[in-house]
Amino acid sequence: MKVFVVCLLIGLLMGNIGYLCAQTTTTTIHGKISTANHTSANLATVILLAGDSSILKSTVCDNTGTYQFTDLGPGTYLVLASKIGFNQSLNGPYKITQGGTITVNIGLIVSLPQLKEVTITSERPYVEVKPGKVVLNVQNSIIAEGNSAYEILRQAPGVKVGNYGDISIIGRQNVMIMIDGKPTNLSGDGLTGLLQGMPSGNIQQIELITNPSAKYDAAGGGIINIISKKGTNVGTNGNFTLGAGYGKFYKSNAGITINHRTDKFNLFGSYGFAADKIYHNFTSDRIITSGGLTSDYDVNYYATQQKYNSTFKAGADYFIAPNQTLGVLVYGSVSNNAYVKTNTLAIANNGHRDSTITTNANLNRDIDNINYDINYVGQLDKAGKMLTVDVLYNNITRSSGEFITDNFYNTAGASYRPTLLLQNLSPSDIHNWVAKVDFVNPLSATAKLETGFKYSWVKSDNNQIFGPLVNGVYQNDPAFTNTFVFTENINSAYVNYTNTVGKLNMIIGLRAEQTKANGNSLTLMEVTKNNYLDLLPQVQFTYKYDDKNNFSLSYNRGIQRPSYSDINPFLYYVDVYDYRSGNPFLLPQYSNKVELEHSYNHLFTTTLYAQVTTGFYGFAEYLQNDATRVETTTFNNFGNYYTYGLRFYTPVQFTSWWDANFHLDASYQRIKAYPVNGNLNKGTQDIVFSSTQNFKISSTISADVSGKYESPAFYGISQYKAAYYVNADISKQLFDKRASLKLSVLDIFNTVRDRLVSNYQNLNLTVVDKTESRVVKLSFIYRFGKSTVKTVKHETANADEQTRAGTNGN
Repeated sequence: MKVFVVCLLIGLLMGNIGYLCAQTTTTTIHGKISTANHTSANLATVILLAGDSSILKSTVCDNTGTYQFTDLGPGTYLVLASKIGFNQSLNGPYKITQGGTITVNIGLIVSLPQLKEVTITSERPYVEVKPGKVVLNVQNSIIAEGNSAYEILRQAPGVKVGNYGDISIIGRQNVMIMIDGKPTNLSGDGLTGLLQGMPSGNIQQIELITNPSAKYDAAGGGIINIISKKGTNVGTNGNFTLGAGYGKFYKSNAGITINHRTDKFNLFGSYGFAADKIYHNFTSDRIITSGGLTSDYDVNYYATQQKYNSTFKAGADYFIAPNQTLGVLVYGSVSNNAYVKTNTLAIANNGHRDSTITTNANLNRDIDNINYDINYVGQLDKAGKMLTVDVLYNNITRSSGEFITDNFYNTAGASYRPTLLLQNLSPSDIHNWVAKVDFVNPLSATAKLETGFKYSWVKSDNNQIFGPLVNGVYQNDPAFTNTFVFTENINSAYVNYTNTVGKLNMIIGLRAEQTKANGNSLTLMEVTKNNYLDLLPQVQFTYKYDDKNNFSLSYNRGIQRPSYSDINPFLYYVDVYDYRSGNPFLLPQYSNKVELEHSYNHLFTTTLYAQVTTGFYGFAEYLQNDATRVETTTFNNFGNYYTYGLRFYTPVQFTSWWDANFHLDASYQRIKAYPVNGNLNKGTQDIVFSSTQNFKISSTISADVSGKYESPAFYGISQYKAAYYVNADISKQLFDKRASLKLSVLDIFNTVRDRLVSNYQNLNLTVVDKTESRVVKLSFIYRFGKSTVKTVKHETANADEQTRAGTNGN
C-alpha cells in the first residue's frame, strides 16, 4: 500500500509539473489611450477585467498614454479606461489565446455632464493559499452561502471536525479558534453552539493558519481565525439570511448584518440565530476478560439535542484622525440545549445474557458567552509607526441540570434492584481579563520591527452536586460532588523582525510566555500548581524565484494548553459502569513544526511538513478497571506524536463553465507512549483527499459538488475505518444579483460516522459513533444598501486605509 501511495503522489506531482511547464508562454494586452484631439491621455487609469466584469489588474498610463498588461492566461478580457473630465470607455470582450498579443487603442470623449456611478465587481477565489496559511473568502462561494461557520469549516480543505466540537488542521490536534484575532475560550458544546449560530453573511474571511507568527498566541495545533464582516463604503449596507432544512429533524437559521459609515463614525452590528434538533447514536461493545470470566458490555446510546444558538455583535469606531481609530465592541453567544438521552447496557458473561441496565436522562444546559472590548489603533507618524491597544473582558456562564433514572432488569425482564434516581447539577463561571499592546516600527522601506505585550488572567469556578434520591430528598454522593477552582495568569511578549532583501523575504520572531496556573479541588483537598516559562521561536523565509514561483521554509514551536474542561476532575455519570472525567494533572503539549512550500502562480501549492509533539494528549483515553468493570474516559499526557506528510492544493479550469479544486494531504503518523502508559509504538499512513467541482450553468445559476475521503488510520490507541461524504449545492441569483436562493444536500449518502476499534493493554472496545449529518436545506440571502463606487480611483485610494483601520481596530 505504501508503494502505491508513493507512486500516486509522484504521478500527481509529475502531471502537475508538466502542466505548469506548458503555461510559461507570456500573453499580453497593450495599447495607447488618447483624447478626441488625438493627444496622449497621460495618467489615465486603465483597468483589465475578466469576461464576468471582475477586476483583474489596473495601471496608469505613462506620459505618452501607453499601457501594458503582461503575464496573462488564455481567456476573455475587457479593458476599461477613465480620466477625469472624460467619459469612461469600456472595450471588448477580447478573446486571447495562450502566448497571444492584442493591441487595444482607446479614444476618450470629453464629459460635459457629471459622471454617473459605475458598478464594478472584484472577486477573489474562494480558497487562497499563502505561505503558512489558507484563506477562505467566504463571500465568494456558494458552498459558504447560507451556511454557518461550523458547516463551512466541516467542508474546508484540510480541516477535520469531530462529533464533540474538536477541530483540527494539522493531523488531529485541536486548533485555537479565534474571532477577529481574539480567542473564544470555548470548547465542546459551547464552541459548537457559537459556530453554528454564526451565519456566513456575518463572515468576511476565515484564515486557516498552520504557521502562526510570534504575534499570535502560541498554538501548537494551529489557528483558525474567523474575520467578521464590516463595511468600508460610506453609507448604510448589510445583508440578511434565512434558512430551513430537514434531516431526521427540522433545522432553521436566520441572520442579519448591518453597517453604517460616515466620515467620522462606523456603526456595525450583526445577529445570528439557529434552532434545530439533531440525534446522536453511539454503540460500543466492550469485552472484559478477568479471573477466568469473559464479560461483554454492549452499549446502545441514543440522544436527541434541541438547540437554540444565538450570536451577536455591536460596535462603533470613531475616527479620531485620518489614521487613528478608537473602537468599542460587545459580542458573544447564547446557547440553550435540551438533551433527552437513553442508554441501554446489556451484560453477558461467558456468552450468556446476565442483565440489562437502562439509563434515561433529561439534561438542560445553557451557555452564555459575552465579551466587552475597547481598542485603539493609530499611525503615529508619516514613517508608518503603528500602535494598537486592546482591553477585553470575557465572561462565560454555564448552567447544567440533569436528572437520571436507572432501571435494572434480569434475564426474565424483572427488576432485580430498586430504580435509582440521580441528580447532577454542574454550574460554572469563567472570567477572563486580557490587555495587549502591539507596536510596529518601520526600519526602512523594506524592513520593520514588531513587538507587543499581553496580560491574561482567567478564573474558572466549577461546582458539581451529584447524588441519589433518598426518601424524597436528593443526597450528595461524596465520590462525585465537588468544587473545583482554577486560576491561570499568562504574561507574554514577542518581537518580530521582517525584511526583504532582493528576492528573499524573512520573518524572524520570538515569543516568551510565562504561565502561572493553580487548580484547587476543594472537596477532594487536591491542589495542583504550575509555574513555567516558554520561549517559542518562529521563522519563515520566502524566496521569489520569479513572478510565478515562490518557495517558503518555516519553523514554528508552539504550546497547546488543556481546555478548562479537560483539567476539571469532576466525574460525569453515563451509567453505573461508564464515567467521564477531566485530569487536573494534565500538562501542556509542545510541538515543533517545519514546512517547506512551493507555490506556482499563487495557485498550485505543494507543502512538505514534519511535526513532533511531546506530552501529547490529543485523544480521549479509555481506562478500564477489570475488577469493578468500570470504564473511565479521560485525558493524559500519553507520549510523543510524530507526523510527516505532504499537502497539495490546485485549482483547475476545465472549461469556461466548469472549474474545480483538489486538496490532498498524505502523511505518515507515529505515536510512541511513555513507559508509564504502556509499550505502544505504532505508525500508520493517513490520506485525506477533498475536492469541489463548480459549475456555472448560466449567468445567474451555479452548482457545486464537494466531497472528502480519509483512509483508514491509527490514532491514539484506536484503529479508525475510512470516512467519507459527498455534498451538493445549487444556487440562483435574484434581484439584479443582490439576492440568492440556494438548495443544499449535505452528506447525500449518509456516511459520516466514526468507526473504531481499541485493543490495547486490558481494553478491547469496538465503537460506532454517528451524529445526524444528512440534511436538505434551503437558504436565502439578500444584500441591501449602497454597493456602488463613484470613481474607481477615489474608492481604491481610500478603501485600503479604511479597511486597515477598521480591521486592526476590531
